[in-house]
Amino acid sequence: MFGRFLEISLYTPEIRDSLAFYESLGFVQAPVGEVFNHPYAVVTDGRLFLGLHGRALPAPTLTFVMPRLMHGMEQLEQLGIEFDELQLGNEVFNRVSFRDPSGQCINVFEARTFSPPPFESQPATTCGYFTEYGLPAREQSAMRAFWEAAGFVAWDEQSEPFARTAITSDHLNLALYRSRAFRQPVLTFEDRDMRERLTRLTERGFQLSDEMPDSLDDRCNAILIAPEGTRLLLLQSED
Repeated sequence: MFGRFLEISLYTPEIRDSLAFYESLGFVQAPVGEVFNHPYAVVTDGRLFLGLHGRALPAPTLTFVMPRLMHGMEQLEQLGIEFDELQLGNEVFNRVSFRDPSGQCINVFEARTFSPPPFESQPATTCGYFTEYGLPAREQSAMRAFWEAAGFVAWDEQSEPFARTAITSDHLNLALYRSRAFRQPVLTFEDRDMRERLTRLTERGFQLSDEMPDSLDDRCNAILIAPEGTRLLLLQSED
């Protein structure tokens, strides 16, 4: 319903600092276009694309691409969406912004703003494998209904390692996190050897946080905070 997932857009007041942070983790830059007037860069691990924007925006924002957006507006309006921003016309870069029931901001652009880099092999990051975008949501019924209407598939809630409900699609997996420990969205990465990864991060001078549910062992799970404030949840995988 929203088109194809493009990026998680982040407000990064100091783009150089954020670029250095993500590149030190193994992310690589993608070639960007000249759509925006503000500083803009994109980093990726081949699966996750993060748009670093030097302009204030509700961050993080989920950004999708819908070709011929003006013709797709009826589909969006059928969801009962109230738009925060509308920029539509023949001489402008068409885009709209709105929010889900939790307040999560969503952009829909008419065209891509960067090109995926050609990979001979997928970059290996110190974070592990990106699995999902975690949204704090205690009241989940409205969220499930909203995202299912948009074409995502909601699964039954799981209790381990903490209460979460997966909401999946072909190009982006979301999850509703029902825990007081999560006050803002997180980028969730998993690995079977996360304890070793955390040790390497600590040895390299990264500061790890334990802002996570008590059910998670802080010896093999942690939160890593990017310079612009984005939370990366690093989880020990059970697989």
